[in-house]
Amino acid sequence: QVQLVESGGGSVQHGGSLRLSCAASGRTFSNYVMGWFRQAPGKEREFVAVVEWIGSRIYYADSVKGRFTISRDNGKSTVYLQMNSLKAEDTAVYYCAAGRSIVEFTTPRAYNYWGQGTQVTVSS
Repeated sequence: QVQLVESGGGSVQHGGSLRLSCAASGRTFSNYVMGWFRQAPGKEREFVAVVEWIGSRIYYADSVKGRFTISRDNGKSTVYLQMNSLKAEDTAVYYCAAGRSIVEFTTPRAYNYWGQGTQVTVSS
């Protein structure tokens, strides 16, 4: 089992920044692919970013490319999502997730463990 706890959400104005953190506990963190997803009211959960075990492969959704940065610290068992130039359409609950394979990394079913989510609200 892997337990994931997100933090760092909040309210920010258009153009602002936030950094989300996801602390993992349980099994060896470095063995897992770590992803971030988000879900806005009335919408399906969508992929945001993913980082492979040792950070050698990183992918972003087109909607956040150039604005968001995912990183991981295996020593601290934590994955981060730095979000800059935030827009109103980034408003959602953000979830981190852990999976064993980077195959199908954009789909929620590829991930075995999920955090409880943290709310990000961007006002225009």
